[in-house]
Amino acid sequence: MNNKMTDLRNHLFATLEALQDEEKPMDIERAKAIAEVGKVLVDSAKVEVMFIKAMDGDAKSTGFIESEKELPNHPRVTHQ
Repeated sequence: MNNKMTDLRNHLFATLEALQDEEKPMDIERAKAIAEVGKVLVDSAKVEVMFIKAMDGDAKSTGFIESEKELPNHPRVTHQ
């Protein structure tokens, strides 16, 4: 399974649409479960961004957050 952040967005928007379906709305408990899993994935993405920052930009991608361009290499901060 190779899910990306864009897939998460699509699932969350599909959940919103299903909740708004007047004929057969999604069960609220199921929507809450989807939202909770989504939050865990967003939190994971935040950790990945922190990892990239900790690597001073040397990590080009984590594989979960897609980017069409390479992340910039930030100059290393040296303390004197």
